Amino acid sequence: MIEDFHRILPYSLDAQQKKSMLISELKSLICFHYNHCRMYGNILYGLGYDESRIQRMERLEDFPFLPVRIFKELELKSVPENEIFKVMKSSGTTGQLQSKIFLDKETAILQQKVLLRLLGDFVGKKRMPMLVIDTPQVIRDRRMFTARGATIMGLDFAARKMVFALNDDMSLNVEVVRRFIEEYGSDRFLIFGFTFMIWQSFYDEIEDKGLKLDCSNGYLLTGGGWKRLQSEAVTSELFKERGNRVCGLIHFMDHYSMAEQSGCIYGECECGHLHASIYSDIIPRRIKDFSPCDIGEKGIIQVLSVLPKSYPGNSLLTEDEGMVLGEDDCPCGRKGKYVRIMGRIRNAEIRGCSDTYGAER
Repeated sequence: MIEDFHRILPYSLDAQQKKSMLISELKSLICFHYNHCRMYGNILYGLGYDESRIQRMERLEDFPFLPVRIFKELELKSVPENEIFKVMKSSGTTGQLQSKIFLDKETAILQQKVLLRLLGDFVGKKRMPMLVIDTPQVIRDRRMFTARGATIMGLDFAARKMVFALNDDMSLNVEVVRRFIEEYGSDRFLIFGFTFMIWQSFYDEIEDKGLKLDCSNGYLLTGGGWKRLQSEAVTSELFKERGNRVCGLIHFMDHYSMAEQSGCIYGECECGHLHASIYSDIIPRRIKDFSPCDIGEKGIIQVLSVLPKSYPGNSLLTEDEGMVLGEDDCPCGRKGKYVRIMGRIRNAEIRGCSDTYGAER
């Protein structure tokens, strides 16, 4: 049924239309994992779920969810070992366990295809040159991806040319950046990086070195690292203001995502809202009893996605807090829920990609 999703614009369905498609696909996927991942099936059985109960579900809120931390403890996969194409690891500071996500070719290709569809809705479908605020070292081992490296490699398909801006010691390669701006800066181009790394290894170095760079035609794509920046009293508004001041940036797109549901990004629109596409949904839940929150009420975030096929990651309870701001009525015109992410719940591990880099230095 996933092909039906591809025939529809990713932010074009109203609440009822979207829920109908998601519920049908999630029933099929969760039953598939129930039968093909023994540990997952045992977990659901122990919680009182079987195929019959799953097939009777009529609300997204009723689907069982796994705590996202479980992928740090168990190796959950729903395809044979010889079909594993890639093992993706989540970010984590030194000494922390990392999630291991097992991908077959079908799931890996699906994640890339959907990521490009969602990204294209915000920055256009034309492939553009991309300046990556990271070191090429992060993608050298293509068998064992971290979330950071996997995100960059996923974006490679959206880029006409990808250039890395940092040396292996995380310092700015000034000549590389200058050549990139000279060659591509007169037309639209992409800049990608994790927020803390952009703040420290891009903004700081531009100012410290007194560089004159014109990035006014650039679209800055960011994701992760806000916890570290917020601890330094850096807000989204300050982050954007500084980008405009030091290098002329005017186009910004943050996003919320995780290794355990790669491909399903929640992209930031021009109104500053993060949007759920037709491929995914988000449900904040009350801490006291896990009941669904009302619009505007803060809770622990549950994320649902129709992309995971090789592992049971379709319905996960994250360690993040946030709220749904509205549904089908964002001023940007996109349908679906739009949300605000408020950060990690108390005592949760730091796991953001650029937070990890900051902690390891």
